[in-house]
Amino acid sequence: MCGIAGIVTNNNMMVDENVLRVMTDSMIHRGPDDGGFQCLRGPANSGLHAGLGHRRLSIIDLSAQGHQPMANEDNSVWISFNGEIYNYKDLRDDLIRRGHTFRSGTDTEVIIHGYEEFGNEICSKIKGMFAFALWDCCRGKLLLARDRFGKKPLYYWLSPNGIVFASELKAFLQLPTFKPEIDIRCLSLYCAFEYVPTPFSIYKNILKLPAGAYLTCDGKTSSVKKYWSISFPGDKNIKFSEKEIEEKIISLLGDAIEKRLMSDVALGTFLSGGIDSSAVVALMCDFVDPRSIKTFSIGFEDRSFDESSYARHVAKCFKTDHREKIFTVNEMLAILPKVWNFLDEPYADASILPTYMLSQFTRETVTVALGGDGGDELFCGYDPFLAHKLAYFYEKIPEFLKHGVVEPLIERMPVSTNNMSLDFRLKQFIKGMNYPVSIRNQAWLGAFPLGQQNMLFSDMVKEELSSFNVYGIIDEARANGSYRDWIDEITFMYEHFYLGEDILTKIDRASMAVSLEVRTPFLDTDFSEFVNNLPGSLKLHGLTRKYILKKALEHKLPKEIIYRKKKGFGIPLTRWLREELRSVLENTLVEDTIKKDGLFNFNYIRQLMQEHFSGMKDNRKQLWTLLMFHKWKERFCS
Repeated sequence: MCGIAGIVTNNNMMVDENVLRVMTDSMIHRGPDDGGFQCLRGPANSGLHAGLGHRRLSIIDLSAQGHQPMANEDNSVWISFNGEIYNYKDLRDDLIRRGHTFRSGTDTEVIIHGYEEFGNEICSKIKGMFAFALWDCCRGKLLLARDRFGKKPLYYWLSPNGIVFASELKAFLQLPTFKPEIDIRCLSLYCAFEYVPTPFSIYKNILKLPAGAYLTCDGKTSSVKKYWSISFPGDKNIKFSEKEIEEKIISLLGDAIEKRLMSDVALGTFLSGGIDSSAVVALMCDFVDPRSIKTFSIGFEDRSFDESSYARHVAKCFKTDHREKIFTVNEMLAILPKVWNFLDEPYADASILPTYMLSQFTRETVTVALGGDGGDELFCGYDPFLAHKLAYFYEKIPEFLKHGVVEPLIERMPVSTNNMSLDFRLKQFIKGMNYPVSIRNQAWLGAFPLGQQNMLFSDMVKEELSSFNVYGIIDEARANGSYRDWIDEITFMYEHFYLGEDILTKIDRASMAVSLEVRTPFLDTDFSEFVNNLPGSLKLHGLTRKYILKKALEHKLPKEIIYRKKKGFGIPLTRWLREELRSVLENTLVEDTIKKDGLFNFNYIRQLMQEHFSGMKDNRKQLWTLLMFHKWKERFCS
């Protein structure tokens, strides 16, 4: 993995090498092994100049030939690339047959020659995780591209003088001309989603390139085009029996894992003991000696959050080289300042903490790790899939019973601090029932649905947001797809939003903070497209989630692993915010600061804190979201 940055100017001004250098160096954690930058011209008399910057984490071809920015033979095409292309050897062989000459063994060079041969269509031919910037000197054209699910980030800023881009927002803060200003609409989105969804960023005028898309820019005009989208055709698997589908799942997932074993540095795998990471370990054993597989897990003192015994059991079954670490509360809390420092955009999924700890622990031994992310989104593995089924029956209850009996009873349930406790799940369920299906799903997942935002924001902010639909981005995304049933619709919401914007952001930021590359076999293009074509009834079968995946793995994994109760990768946040983090919360969400900022209604924030501290309510999602925003603001928008 790497970090990329660059500038294209259209005013006949050369790119400032010093600015390009500090932009690139601000992301040294993404590529500690090597760095470089290149200042380039466009066509004669065009007034165009370009600068590409790069930080390298060496994984494939560790030699100096892998140095970036990289050029073709005549220096007319240059690239700064972040990622891994898993089909690069096949593409390389094809390009050699077409007459191209290679100077390195890298996947990066395949993109350069692929662009020469296929133009922008190279984006749809490469398969992997990537974000890249390619400058065509002869055409005066910039091509930015991002992988299908958006595993690798890419931000850009269009201005009258050209375009600036980078892997992380902190690179833009190095620009003398950039003045960071919070976009109030994106603050509303953050409060509703717990992250800022694509194509927006928390700063005005800076955008994220969508997943599965590329941008072309000639310095004056730009356009964004999708080359791939999540879809559910549903017509390619009718000929398969259930048994054949099980075999196909194992075959395709095995192929995806085998492709991701390519590395010129030490490689291992995350192992939580859940079905997805355990499946990755089981299928890895088909390709390498299990004793050579390094598996990594972490655990916690609070047993309701600890999965380490399951990971230990899987490692013992396959005889892997297993390493685990149990973290204390104090150790977990001690990493918070580090997390606040590397999150340069507000992000409120608290599982970033254990993900960072696991990444840090894993990086002590290896440079590359495989993970099980994507399995829950593809195969309907989350609780809300069942909740949507429950909602169908709940909606049939007479209104007077729902509002007069059921909801008051749920609200009066004692608050538990256990991981995903029953009272928390039921209260979240009620919170989302006033919305349509796709928006309901987000209301369950997010911190501040629309009704609560009316209480959260100051009068000034509410006035600015008066014509803004915080859930409009869901309606827009949903309108561009076609779905066979509600399972497809919710699967799309999870893959597009929760996976693409939350989970993959978490994995990228936490792993890159310690210079660890994480690969996700479940998101292999061929595998994910096959699974999305399967009927929803094979994923959510009655009340059984991930039905067909579990059936497929019955001869690969112990049944006690396959059919054990799902446990999320969480932390005891409810208790922390009442006890260990209470002083941090109170010293951050200070009345004078809140009122001076003019963004939030302090009286409502005080109410949220008092309810939480007294045990009357579990307001962990709301308070954590506010805490993470203000810690971000202290560091990156002071």
